[in-house]
Amino acid sequence: MRLTIRDLSKRYPNGVQALDAVSLTIDPGMFGLLGPNGAGKSTLMRTLATLQEADAGSVTLDGLDVLGDKESVRRLLGYLPQDFGFYPKVTAEQMLDHLARLKGIGEAGERRALVDGLLRQTNLDRARRKALGTFSGGMKQRFGIAQALIGRPKLIIVDEPTAGLDPEERVRFHNLLAEIGESVIVLLSTHIVADVSDLCREMAVLHQGRVLLSGQPRVLTEGLDGRVWRRTVDRTDLEALRSRHTVLSTRLVEGRTAVRVLADACPEPGFETAAPDLDDVYFAALRGADARAPS
Repeated sequence: MRLTIRDLSKRYPNGVQALDAVSLTIDPGMFGLLGPNGAGKSTLMRTLATLQEADAGSVTLDGLDVLGDKESVRRLLGYLPQDFGFYPKVTAEQMLDHLARLKGIGEAGERRALVDGLLRQTNLDRARRKALGTFSGGMKQRFGIAQALIGRPKLIIVDEPTAGLDPEERVRFHNLLAEIGESVIVLLSTHIVADVSDLCREMAVLHQGRVLLSGQPRVLTEGLDGRVWRRTVDRTDLEALRSRHTVLSTRLVEGRTAVRVLADACPEPGFETAAPDLDDVYFAALRGADARAPS
């Protein structure tokens, strides 16, 4: 099973180029699509989920034409959008049963076994008879994954799934996604770097509709070995430092600003080398810097 995206483009009527010749090859496992808000991630997700048309390009799922044969694709697809609706007075058990009917699972015993299994898998078994409107944010996200798994999909798309979750629910959701991603393609769209670092074997950075880089998080991070430098400076010196160097990130520490800079050699006295992480890779890509190791 392989998802192949070639030169996918989409321009909205207001002139925004949401996707600009996006090309990716995605194999089974967790794939992270990382980018800031407005990068084009949701447009790509909706296009892959057959919810909107592309202007140009092609997408195939194990040879199946995703853009042309939408009905066949939907039988292989599970989708958890960033915002999804539900009937607040309906119980989790009732809603999953209803959605299973819509997926074509007509036999009552088969549906019951499916619903029971999904509720256990998402740790919602004890909440099966609770109304969905009473669920916490994390429970709603886990229910969203449960409904996405109906029909044993080959491709699962999750759009910004951990936004707003507390730390405990985020860990629980990560474990669930990791379990699911062992046997199918799970495409995780997020602006949270840690989600990709924790979960994904492969990733890409999308910005202004274009793929800036792609690869294995570990390999991309190793490409910055010896090229990330850190120093603490006064806030008043920050703008001058930005004018001289590629500043990756800053954060306030005890009233002073900790700065991380990308450079092939020590930028200036006072800097020391820092172990690179995926945040550095991400910010280097967004700033137009070459995140690959120099040849």
